[in-house]
Amino acid sequence: MAQRSTLGLIVLGLLTEEPMHVYRMHKLIERYGKNRVVNVRRRASLYQTIDRLTRLGLVEVLQRQSTDSHPDRTVYAITDLGRETAERWLREMLRTTGGEFPEFAAAISVLVGLPPDIARKELETRAHALAAALAEVESTLKASREVPPLFLLEEGYRRAMLTAELDWVRGLVEDLRQGRLTWDEPWRRAIAAALEPPEEET
Repeated sequence: MAQRSTLGLIVLGLLTEEPMHVYRMHKLIERYGKNRVVNVRRRASLYQTIDRLTRLGLVEVLQRQSTDSHPDRTVYAITDLGRETAERWLREMLRTTGGEFPEFAAAISVLVGLPPDIARKELETRAHALAAALAEVESTLKASREVPPLFLLEEGYRRAMLTAELDWVRGLVEDLRQGRLTWDEPWRRAIAAALEPPEEET
């Protein structure tokens, strides 16, 4: 059974509309704003995904286009198995939680690795970036009022997630600034000693 991937799902979704070559896929991903939910900064990652989907039998080569104005381009089409797989991946992704391990969650789990003042400054930088990203989403939604809401669901989701994270990070920054959340090396050593697991009996 093919392991699902977000970029793979986006590619299969595009190919359900019509067969196309990788260059067109890349341009449509940018035009539709999907580059904000999948990483396609390097087109090579898109080619790698297409190669994988082809090996799995989810995508097939339909034809090769050749003109004087651009290099040869391979046109891909989705297979019946690809359509079935895209539907299964979509259903799984919609209902499944807990399968993601974001860097930020890992970082805050070991926040005591930095002095409180430095941790606060880094979190303030994150808050500024979140606020800028939120402003961008708001601008996109405002400029897309003529677009049916169905095609802006990911932007609405991003707005909700960014708003929630920004509020949480700002609260954490304020707790650090007011000293409600703090630590030092002696405190860390004392906690580590208190939480030391008992040795296993041999």
